[in-house]
Amino acid sequence: MTDILMPALSPTMEEGVLAKWHVKVGDTVSAGDVIAEIETDKATMEVEAVDEGEVLEILVPEGSEGVKVNTPIARLSGDAVAPVPKKADAPAEAPKVEASKAEAPKAEAAPAAPKSDDGGRIFASPLARRLAAQAGLDLKTVKGTGPHGRIVKRDVEAAGKGGAQPAAAATAAASAEPRKALSLAQMGIADGTYDLIPLDGMKKAVARRMVDSVQNVPHFPLFIDVEIDQLMAVRAKVNKMLEPQGIKVSVNDFVIKAAALALKMVPEANASYTPEGIAMHHNADVSMAVAIDGGLITPIIRKAETKGLAQIATESKDLAKRARERKLKPEEFQGGTFSVSNLGMFGIKQFTSIINEPQGCIMSVGAGEQRPVVKDGQLAVATVMTVTLTCDHRVVDGATGARFLQAFKPLIEDPVAMLA
Repeated sequence: MTDILMPALSPTMEEGVLAKWHVKVGDTVSAGDVIAEIETDKATMEVEAVDEGEVLEILVPEGSEGVKVNTPIARLSGDAVAPVPKKADAPAEAPKVEASKAEAPKAEAAPAAPKSDDGGRIFASPLARRLAAQAGLDLKTVKGTGPHGRIVKRDVEAAGKGGAQPAAAATAAASAEPRKALSLAQMGIADGTYDLIPLDGMKKAVARRMVDSVQNVPHFPLFIDVEIDQLMAVRAKVNKMLEPQGIKVSVNDFVIKAAALALKMVPEANASYTPEGIAMHHNADVSMAVAIDGGLITPIIRKAETKGLAQIATESKDLAKRARERKLKPEEFQGGTFSVSNLGMFGIKQFTSIINEPQGCIMSVGAGEQRPVVKDGQLAVATVMTVTLTCDHRVVDGATGARFLQAFKPLIEDPVAMLA
């Protein structure tokens, strides 16, 4: 008899909603059977079984919210343990995870489960085993602080820094919460004068990440105005040519392409801060902010510097559609190197975005509008768009951010260069 634990389906997931059970007590499951559905802060995913076993007990009823990662959710006979993430076979399908044995599937193999000095099995998560193998740590020397003494990521990281994290300290750290906001009653707002909408997993995750970013990242904004009359003219011609293919390029697609090219010209802006050093990314993987019901998600145009406008337009449309349907795979919204947030379609002239950690920059794009400008000493009218670059000062200083914008501006103002 072994517990099935609530899986961590993304690096930022701390809790989720056990939306639905597909099995009941007494059922026998076989490899490939879907046993449950879990809602994370970003998507709805399925849990599959890969081994046979009988469902002995359902510990967490379906519909339960705020189920913490590594919480036991069911008990099975046999050797099945915590689910391990598994890539979906088709892009249109929601990502799936497996209720597997201690080792991950061969496609994402982790080191084999080690034995203790007395020959007994050492229980550790697949991620903990991989990290221990990479660090050259013997899991026999690591004290587990997870459920039932299981070794988890934080134990390996603590051991690598000179000693295992005491269980009490680990429990306290895991349960620590940020300072709570004042209640409405404390602010003098009486009961019955408002409707309260509970926070779902996405709202909680977005709130937590934004607070962490503002508090932990020393950031500053840089502003620049760009004229887009030529861009609008080129866009009209490009869309006319692409009309038979059903492709329509947006202003945001031009922005993504220009940002990617500018990042290659100024690679210091395509970087992330880490405790070990500055990570200089090889490709411009541009995250684009997409508003969805209940929050925000940032699907990624991978290697955007290598793609034409038609391909970027096709991918961005597909990613945005599946984002709103919550059908993105984790790798489609995790791991970008730079973000673009565009509120121009709402008439917003200028705004400053919060950095999407661990990225070094995020670009905020306002609406294009006709403004008076001076050209060759004469007053004229041009369509102008304000762009704001928010920078992590640990990675991108003012001079680097300015050089990036100097590279970005001519690409937008004379977009023919992006068609080559």
